Amino acid sequence: SCSSDNPKEAAIAIAYFGEGAASTIDFHSACNFASTIQTPMIFFCRNNGYAISTPTNDQYAGDGIVSRAPGYGMAGIRVDGNDLFAVHAAVREARNYALETSSPVMIEAMTYRQGHHSTSDDSSRYRDGEEVRLSTDVSDPIVRLDRFLERYGWMNETDVASVEDEERLAVLKAMEGAESRPDPSLSTMFEDVYWEKPPHLVRQEAGLRDHLRRHGVSFQ
Repeated sequence: SCSSDNPKEAAIAIAYFGEGAASTIDFHSACNFASTIQTPMIFFCRNNGYAISTPTNDQYAGDGIVSRAPGYGMAGIRVDGNDLFAVHAAVREARNYALETSSPVMIEAMTYRQGHHSTSDDSSRYRDGEEVRLSTDVSDPIVRLDRFLERYGWMNETDVASVEDEERLAVLKAMEGAESRPDPSLSTMFEDVYWEKPPHLVRQEAGLRDHLRRHGVSFQ
């Protein structure tokens, strides 16, 4: 139960995904299994408007993702994904519900992806810059939180700048630490999924090592 003193009994799982992933068979299978076997967990959809370059109007014709929850026999919550406190409250209540009923809950957080999908993506090719600017000016979650804290006198511009500088230095220090570590073994590329390496990965690793040898590339 939710009031259990045993941390393991009060624990649930949470799966994060985008609205694009909700178009895959894996999403359907996971929702169906979780509801059927009554798994206490949260399906958290970050609906940011684009699955790489695919806008939501090309992704689905219905009312978003959370509207699918009843079809699985699952409770659902839609929340402003750019509101820190609203998201926290939604997850808190979903967790309590999942524990009390031993069943999954779906949350759809409505947000917007201001940046590119990845370093190889150029979002200016499929969306207008004005659209991005409007979202940044109106609904940026960090800006909204800053304004909230400033309104109640809990932080000011100096405090914000100090936090940003502190975090920037922490990131640089972490990057320096990571870059100073030795390169990982080549075999780690093939060992992060299966307990026992299957034949097709054994063949792939052997092929890669042979390729490196033939081209005179030395790798551990």
